[in-house]
Amino acid sequence: MAVVAALRDRDVPVRDIAVVVRDLDAYEPPFFRAAIQYGIAPVFWTQLYVTRTRPYALIESVCDALDAEELDSDALLRPLEHRWAPVETTTDEWPVEPAALDRVRRALPGGSRTLEEWTEVLEASGADPRVLTFADWLDTAPDPSPETVRSVLSDVVEGYAEHGLPVTKEADSPALLDTETDARAVVRVRTLVQQLRHKFDDRLDEGAVERSWGDVAELANVIATQRPGRREHSNARALDVLEANDVWALDVPFVVAVGLTADDWPRVTDSMVPPEFQETVLRGDGDVGKLAPRPSWVNGRDRDQFLDMLGAAGEAVIVTRHTQTVDGNEVYPSPFLDRIDARRINESDRQRLVSEERELPPEIRRLLPPQAEVSDGE
Repeated sequence: MAVVAALRDRDVPVRDIAVVVRDLDAYEPPFFRAAIQYGIAPVFWTQLYVTRTRPYALIESVCDALDAEELDSDALLRPLEHRWAPVETTTDEWPVEPAALDRVRRALPGGSRTLEEWTEVLEASGADPRVLTFADWLDTAPDPSPETVRSVLSDVVEGYAEHGLPVTKEADSPALLDTETDARAVVRVRTLVQQLRHKFDDRLDEGAVERSWGDVAELANVIATQRPGRREHSNARALDVLEANDVWALDVPFVVAVGLTADDWPRVTDSMVPPEFQETVLRGDGDVGKLAPRPSWVNGRDRDQFLDMLGAAGEAVIVTRHTQTVDGNEVYPSPFLDRIDARRINESDRQRLVSEERELPPEIRRLLPPQAEVSDGE
């Protein structure tokens, strides 16, 4: 991140820089902390696990509430906790804020009841009228069919997009990471609802599901877990941090490659089978497409991803790696680094880079175009 910040200080556009790692899961938290320290807004191009997002939790909780003949207060209020809002409302009073929901929850009795009974309890207790609006919506929702599944859940998603998403943005950090994830989840759940309509229709014809909102929820989970969200975002002012398998289509001047160690990336696959034949089997070319590749061969693609990373850079690849684990054990460089003609930055220049001076090493500074240089008087 010091490299990125120093390049930005010399007017290199953020779109001209990309950070690449083999696997973002372990790197995302420290990357985020370092980026904020250097005043950089990062965007992580990772798989969106839609079942872990609030928009998905909202439609799941709505299906659960619609499916229950009787439900307790937690199940009744859960969709409101996930920011359910009527799609047709034009007021700014939605979604119901957490403090208001807590007051309602404390006032409600225990036990399970039907929606009609809960409506009577809510009216008698003088509960927040927005909770009554939601209970009435549940009570008048149609039975599930392919068309009603689409209409009901589409309204739920659009209500969230209109009223729930702004809440995330208001509470977000300047990097807008939560907002980006929430927005991606809305797009993904919209698509899921459209798929769900057709899948539900097909499963009904096959006799594989019942006309119940519970079966709708189970089918939604099957679709969501089989089809993870695409890697995408819309923040053009943020730094792209990508996994190695997403770099092949890039054309960016400066690529900062992180974690080039023997244990991290690229990994060398031990096998008696020649790498060329492994690749042929993995591609499924000709008759060898009938052969099943060994799971370990897939790691051999790290070599191709490494080459893609090198090819994506127009000016330079800046390779970084750690030399010790957090426990103090020595970490060795990736053997693939022996195959490239790299210029090593000496320790004193590295120290100046990460210090308050944030001075680019000469090896990198010489790569900058004239318009990105800053005169001594500025």
